[in-house]
Amino acid sequence: MASKSQIPYEVRGRDHPNPLARRLFQIAAEKQSNVVVSADVTTTQELLDLADKLGPYMVVLKTHIDILSDFSSETIAGLQSLSQKHNFLIFEDRKFVDIGNTVQKQYHGGALQISQWAHIVNATMLPGPGIIDALAQVASAPDFPHAAHRGLLILAEMTSKGSLATGKYTELSVEMARKYRGFVLGFVATRSLADVDTAGKAEDEDFVLFTTGVNLASKGDALGQQYQTPESAIAGGADFIISGRGIYAAPDPVEAARQYQSAGWNAYLQRVRK
Repeated sequence: MASKSQIPYEVRGRDHPNPLARRLFQIAAEKQSNVVVSADVTTTQELLDLADKLGPYMVVLKTHIDILSDFSSETIAGLQSLSQKHNFLIFEDRKFVDIGNTVQKQYHGGALQISQWAHIVNATMLPGPGIIDALAQVASAPDFPHAAHRGLLILAEMTSKGSLATGKYTELSVEMARKYRGFVLGFVATRSLADVDTAGKAEDEDFVLFTTGVNLASKGDALGQQYQTPESAIAGGADFIISGRGIYAAPDPVEAARQYQSAGWNAYLQRVRK
């Protein structure tokens, strides 16, 4: 039997039990793209300009909304409008890491109101299982209108040199994903986690894998970031490739986005044809 990663996006989008994963795969198939743009810019105008220019070539826009110097309701309205215009999802890379009570307030309240506009968020397992339960409670509350359009990625691995997100930590990430399959889309990781704790694996398990640190031109930076190419990421099991500086800091971001789209899509086609 072929692994889930060898099944075409349109089939996974049709059969996936998670409604947000279905939408994600459907967008990927329609746009022939598996690119996630990490828009690590510091003003609303830069963020919205990038989202508008790169929207046709990406499946997901990944934000760090708290680094914006001028965040406001206009930021969110602009992102939501462009998400609909170009058919992409919004992933707020918040990396929640706190006790459950605090995380619920960070996700659903405060100045950022993340649950109201971000289709996808992520969290680390450092606080223990309670963090996933806390976020899932928000998304499944009877009065929350966006439940079918919200999902979580567990940060199971990181691309920075010397990362401690390995071993038992990664195993716990997989365990918690299985416990909360209705809310957890999958993982941010550097490789497929299909072989982790296979004794507890369900036959229809299909977690989505986002791989960060993808760059066509660089192997790393001075702060410990380690890059891989779209081809190596997809070959390693990635369903979606995350690139930041390789796209938004390029001399021509639109042309760079096209290159990543082409490289990622061709690598995906090679994988599903095996």
